[in-house]
Amino acid sequence: MNSSIPVYIGDYAVDKLMEYCQEKGFKKFVLVCDTNTYPVLGQAVEGRLQGAGWDVITVRLTGEEIIADAHYLLDVFLKLDRQDRLFLAVGSGTLTDITRFTSFVTKASFVSIPTAASVDGFTSIGAPLVMRGIKKTAISQAPIALFANLSTLCEAPPLLTASGYGDLLGKLLSIADWQLGHVLWGERFDPQIAVEFYQSMSKSIRYAPQIGRRQCDGIEQLMLGLIESGFYMLAFGNSNPASGAEHHCSHFLEMKLLKEGRRAVFHGVKVGVVSVSTAGWYARVRGLSRADAARMLEATPFLSAETQVQNIHQTFGSIADEVIADQKEWIYMTPEALAALKRRVVDQWDVVQEIAARVPPPEEVVELLRASGAPTRYDEIGFSREEFLQALDYGHYLRNRFSINRLRLLLGIPSL
Repeated sequence: MNSSIPVYIGDYAVDKLMEYCQEKGFKKFVLVCDTNTYPVLGQAVEGRLQGAGWDVITVRLTGEEIIADAHYLLDVFLKLDRQDRLFLAVGSGTLTDITRFTSFVTKASFVSIPTAASVDGFTSIGAPLVMRGIKKTAISQAPIALFANLSTLCEAPPLLTASGYGDLLGKLLSIADWQLGHVLWGERFDPQIAVEFYQSMSKSIRYAPQIGRRQCDGIEQLMLGLIESGFYMLAFGNSNPASGAEHHCSHFLEMKLLKEGRRAVFHGVKVGVVSVSTAGWYARVRGLSRADAARMLEATPFLSAETQVQNIHQTFGSIADEVIADQKEWIYMTPEALAALKRRVVDQWDVVQEIAARVPPPEEVVELLRASGAPTRYDEIGFSREEFLQALDYGHYLRNRFSINRLRLLLGIPSL
């Protein structure tokens, strides 16, 4: 996909950054990094900028686990002065999101300097933030340029790279969910973006073996795919094309870890594991005829609003009221609206089948994840069966979108 944002992936990223800043006249900067990314690349960037006589404020975030929450956002804000500065995000997903949001709020631009091919959000406009225990995407801004040092990406921790692959693979599921939401729930959709996005992601996921072997050609293709994903979100205006049931359930698991003070699991790793389950749901749908679907829709009771509200309070605790407020359209669906939705499912079953046919079977998802070095099971990433089932059953409440998760609930397809 073409974009007006300059992108460089290669062995001279810092040189290209310097040339870009010289050309554009940038001489004052805020460099955002952490204790891991500073020695990897941040120090080199800082040194080159200062060596040119330019003014640099370096914000080196500390802590065992950096989270895009109010604490770390404030750490950045407190370092700022009243000068107009270009923000530089030296790091992977979380540092980019922190920089994206803080630069946006202060009416500054930012440049992305990834240190790992770990997420798809480098070139998007959304900043996933954790606020009051809920992970929500704040629409802010894309970078004005991206410079990725290929050798740095290739030397990144293998699990970070595997996380990027899991996030990328999940796009084949999210694109299907996006179209499903359009057909069955009336959500906004762009068929041209969907076709181009699917083709781009289908090409990139074929590099799983090279990525697993940490070959630079595979990691370069992974980074290109992740950047492309961000561009498609940018073109559409939100994250719908790239965030379906696999992301919603991943967010649930992430919020659980934060709430319980447990060690984080990389975003894309969780997305990959959940994608095995969501691909399984699509496989079940592919095996159903229209008559099967009609029979299952008729036989499956829709949970009453009272029961759903009770379950949400038990599951989400202090943030339950906010979740319920966001999900009123689903929770309080009238009998007439529910009947109309079920009729749409039956009437559009041929289209649903076409959507499902483009989703790889769960066995292929597992094979690709393993080839890339990514986990495929919930117990490999520290979750019990009960915790994972809870994410599958309640993750859909975190976004007011229709997905395969909601279709399988209507049909009575079990979680696992």
